[in-house]
Amino acid sequence: MTSDSERVEYLRSLPSVREGCRRVLALARDDALPSFKVDFDKVPSAADYVINVIRQTYADDVASVPFHSRWRHFETGNPKRVENMTASWDCDALEKARRLIDLALVSVLLDAGAGPTWKYEEPGTEDTYSRSEGLGVASLHMFLQGAFSSDLLNPHCSDADALANLPSDSIAKAFQVDEATNPLVGCAGRTDLLKRLGQSLKAHPEFFAGTVGSSNRPGNLVDYLLKHKNEQNEVSITELWRVVVYGLQDIWPDSRTRLGGQNMGDVWELSYLPEDEKAGKFVSFHKLSQWLTYSLMEPLQDYGFKITDLGLMTGLPEYRNGGLLVDFGVLIPKDGKILTDEFEPSSEVIIEWRALTVALLDEIHKVILERLSFTAEAFPLVKMLEGGSWKAGRVIAKEKRADGGPPITIKSDGTVF
Repeated sequence: MTSDSERVEYLRSLPSVREGCRRVLALARDDALPSFKVDFDKVPSAADYVINVIRQTYADDVASVPFHSRWRHFETGNPKRVENMTASWDCDALEKARRLIDLALVSVLLDAGAGPTWKYEEPGTEDTYSRSEGLGVASLHMFLQGAFSSDLLNPHCSDADALANLPSDSIAKAFQVDEATNPLVGCAGRTDLLKRLGQSLKAHPEFFAGTVGSSNRPGNLVDYLLKHKNEQNEVSITELWRVVVYGLQDIWPDSRTRLGGQNMGDVWELSYLPEDEKAGKFVSFHKLSQWLTYSLMEPLQDYGFKITDLGLMTGLPEYRNGGLLVDFGVLIPKDGKILTDEFEPSSEVIIEWRALTVALLDEIHKVILERLSFTAEAFPLVKMLEGGSWKAGRVIAKEKRADGGPPITIKSDGTVF
């Protein structure tokens, strides 16, 4: 019999994501799922579609695809934004890494889907951006303005005091939101998420404490990881994951699944799953946490960390990857209403869709490695996502629908998608 504390620990682990999603895929092989049928014969052609999208950007240099992370969005339209920012800093390499982590963590938490109509006009330019790229550029400018820092001498950082006391209208103002003409999906939810981040930073000094007298910062996780690396500067992804999943456990809305008094975040119950000894009927995704982890890796690697065990990470169950599978016909809804109704993230239709997305991204990745004669080390899943499946999901959505939105409509609160 698994205790609540053991189940909490398991469902917060990276292996639980892949294992739970494979349990759902196993039911699909017997066509035993209520919402979707899987056309397994279409997986190879879906992989070819992704390869074609990769080659449109990277031609024959597929191995050069960068990691899927928030840093790509900062480069949209101007690849030197971050470089220009860091050039203005007078600090050592360790503090630079801390500041980049401060930026990445806050920006990722602001990255839930923006909706089809929101736009952001970049200050000092005539350029306008939307969706993930717009959110990335807007959050970078908010960071540059010192909105997340309580230290007047160091505006380019994020700290617990500033985040916990963020004015309720700060995101709306900085992101140029107007409910009538420029609405942003889940705007209030994003502000609340950052406020809870401030509280979480205070509650977990073991990961985020700085020097005496300074406010806790996301960037101080660099100092935590320095204590856990080996002589070769190697640190397991599981150490970074521990910081993300335990250090940020207080950020999730109270409406989320609770186990043993713990808020589980992006973990959901699927009533028809056979009872599993470790997981029960729960499936874990940790999409935002994994997207954050992928985004934190780059400044850590630039600082000199060698991150191991990357294969424990999974594909991201969000609407671009999941939308690709539906639009390409790998996933076939069993009820036409799935394509017309709006669903809460907690609905079993969405949980099933997301679980199949994670499991099938692994299957597509296997085909791509075979087609391109790559090893998983040379072309890891995080490169396929960037090159890749996420971009392919956006391309096919634009082919299918004028607004380029996903095939299935999710009611977003600004914290999952």
